[in-house]
Amino acid sequence: MVDKPKIDLGTEEIVNPSPTISKGTDCGSPPHVVYLTETFYISSKKNTVFEVRLTDKGLSLKKQSNGSTKEQTIPLKDIIGCRCLRSKRKGKGSSACACTSISGTAQLKVVEENSGEQDESDVSAYLYIYAYILKRNRRGGFRERTTITLRFRSFDKYEDNNKEAQKWRAAIKYLVAGETSIRPTYQPKETRKMLVVLNPKSGSGKAREMFQQRVAPVLAEAEISYDLHITKKPDWAREFVRNRDIYLWRGIVVVGGDGIFYEVLNGLFEREDWQTAIDELAIGIIPCGSGNGLAKTIAHLYDEPFETKPILASALTMVKGKHSMLDIVRVETRSQIMFSFLSVGWGLISDIDIESERLRAIGGQRFTLWSVHRLISLRTYQGKVSYIPALVSNMNRSNSLPREGGGGGGGGVGLLKHSISYNTTLDCHDCRSGGGGGPNDSHSNCDACDTNFSDVLSLETGSNLDTFRPRIDSWYSATSRKSTYFSTVDSIYESDRASNEGAPTGTNVVQMYGPPSRLPALTASLSDSWKTIDGEFVMVHAAYQTHLSTDCYFAPLSKLNDGIIWLLIIRAGVSRSQLLSFMLGLSSGSHIPTQANQYIQMIPVTAFRIEPSGSTPGHMTVDGENVEYGPIQAEIFPSLAKVMVPK
Repeated sequence: MVDKPKIDLGTEEIVNPSPTISKGTDCGSPPHVVYLTETFYISSKKNTVFEVRLTDKGLSLKKQSNGSTKEQTIPLKDIIGCRCLRSKRKGKGSSACACTSISGTAQLKVVEENSGEQDESDVSAYLYIYAYILKRNRRGGFRERTTITLRFRSFDKYEDNNKEAQKWRAAIKYLVAGETSIRPTYQPKETRKMLVVLNPKSGSGKAREMFQQRVAPVLAEAEISYDLHITKKPDWAREFVRNRDIYLWRGIVVVGGDGIFYEVLNGLFEREDWQTAIDELAIGIIPCGSGNGLAKTIAHLYDEPFETKPILASALTMVKGKHSMLDIVRVETRSQIMFSFLSVGWGLISDIDIESERLRAIGGQRFTLWSVHRLISLRTYQGKVSYIPALVSNMNRSNSLPREGGGGGGGGVGLLKHSISYNTTLDCHDCRSGGGGGPNDSHSNCDACDTNFSDVLSLETGSNLDTFRPRIDSWYSATSRKSTYFSTVDSIYESDRASNEGAPTGTNVVQMYGPPSRLPALTASLSDSWKTIDGEFVMVHAAYQTHLSTDCYFAPLSKLNDGIIWLLIIRAGVSRSQLLSFMLGLSSGSHIPTQANQYIQMIPVTAFRIEPSGSTPGHMTVDGENVEYGPIQAEIFPSLAKVMVPK
């Protein structure tokens, strides 16, 4: 006999005072733990009953109607949060919609319990559960937003109904967070805010609007508070994380392109306490730039839909609170040291990246247009490339499993303040009859009356339903109170903008810290363990992420923390047709020749040095940023930093 895990959900009578072990629905599937269960019915269909169960797998909705059964489970991994709200005082002129079972209202609005706008006559407590359900298709899939609303009105007093709602909320929040110790009220382990640094000039210049419209609502649903800071000039984010008490926050999220991630990463390595900083703070990215290589890499490696809604995919990653270790590459030029997370380039791709800046307003298409231009006016570069080959054993290492993010370090009183106000509106769909009837035509082709599981769901308990239909005691189950069921549309959120005050200040002298180099000095000769290629090159590009941009699948075998730099070398003499085939293959990862090619090579290395010579002008880039043109060398430090990942 399997022992039942203990759970404390309070003294109030519930269906399952302690969780039970239930057999899996599929043959041979392992049993799952049931924490809460409730039975609901649909007021418009007397023979339809819903059994709702909260288990260690997710929220199970089992529909029984006229002898048939249909069941759907919303996985815990797809649920991002839940909040308890209360109905708002109704304005004048509200019209009724029969399907809502709420008398005299066509639009239900809810507010915070102590907002001062709550409807005291409605003793109901509302629990909103927010989920983004993964739907697979031929293109990979997408996330469908679903809101499950539980309206608790079984008791005559709001306090009793709210207690029941809070019980469900606590259980869901603990389970979503991966915790097994569930208590009657939810107390998060991490109370610090998230630091959000936004570059309003990224990509096409719409990062600010994208954050407010697409990211802030997701953070509100997950109940994640944050401090938002807008950059004002180049390297502003770098100075900010270098000089501020960053331990006031649980993690850092950058909104923009790969450039602002580069700024924040190097700002951390310019701190004397860099080891503590990178160990305690994971960095996340919301892709609003032109390239978005890192965000695309994370989604690709974790099989998360990205192309249709890249900002949503990254916002959901941000709220999950998980992280993976990230390889970092130490890069050295004649005048500076920097730390890289994406790539180092010389030649064709770097030229495209830097020279296409003049087309930034058109977004990611600038790379395609400038690639055509560069293929027509092809340049070659004289120089020498040296590298240390990676061991085969390193190449076979798999991406390590994600871990829970965010250790705490350094508390203190926050210096920044940012408040978020919520105005959640639930609109009931208009009821439309086949003959064009008005909104009060009972249950006629109303989306809200449809019980499609893919709709936004709303479940209601309560005993005071006389305003909608007669009380029928026979509809009670042995374990449940009366319920009804209807749908709502998406909620609307508004977030206050953060102040731009508090610009970083610091000394003009900046020292780069971070791990010391294990390589010979840039001016010193190399040992025999290095391999060297001398000659003329079209390009040399080193990458340690799968994608350099959303549509540039550069290093298909790369992982976030495999300890490998993938060094691509294209030598002069390559034909334009071969080069065109290479460029076209970048979008699918088929750019590397399957057979030995004397002009195009992809080599796994752990360190490399590039030494340009000759008079041909060109560009050196690190993570897409233009750096001093001249000799450059780099080495990988495996699993040095932390990056936010979906799971």
